[in-house]
Amino acid sequence: MTLLFNDTKKLEKALGEEAAGVLIGILEKQGEEARRELATKADLERGLKELELRLEYRLTLRLGAIAVSAIAIVAAIMKFIS
Repeated sequence: MTLLFNDTKKLEKALGEEAAGVLIGILEKQGEEARRELATKADLERGLKELELRLEYRLTLRLGAIAVSAIAIVAAIMKFIS
């Protein structure tokens, strides 16, 4: 979190220069941590979406293979019966 010049001056006036400096440091550190947390959350969401797409793709391939196998079995049975 970056404080505006006016905010910094108001804090210095209300708390004193030293206390304001400490408070500003704390607020900036919290802002940085919040940004990192948001980035981490976005990375996790992106990773989950990629995992979902890969699983969906693999499931589609396997279902397709099962369908092809079933058709081949039915065709073999039909040929055997005829």
